[in-house]
Amino acid sequence: IQRDGVNFNDPVGAGVQIFAGALVVLNATGYLVPATTATGLARPTVAQENVDNSAGADGDVSCESKKAPYHFANDGSIDRTHIGGTAYIVDDQTVAATDGAGTRSAAGEIIDVDADGVFVDL
Repeated sequence: IQRDGVNFNDPVGAGVQIFAGALVVLNATGYLVPATTATGLARPTVAQENVDNSAGADGDVSCESKKAPYHFANDGSIDRTHIGGTAYIVDDQTVAATDGAGTRSAAGEIIDVDADGVFVDL
């Protein structure tokens, strides 16, 4: 069996809603949840579909996600000097240049910055 390492289908965490295009991560128990400012979050990807598990338990539904370069909002701390550095998760649509004094998980490598935000290779 082989996996491409780009496309994923993971069980969704309890009580969450995921929106297509949102930055999502695996939480400490291995369930897919919207990205937030927190440590210990794993395998950032982008949701490819809307999934509502707001009334469900862990794993009641699954969500397709993809690992690739994506564009995210800039919290204002990232500029072109950060290209090649690490972007850190602020929320499911925003990244920052720092780990927030150890409070944020890494999103991936900053590959470009423009007036509308930051391209991050997850």
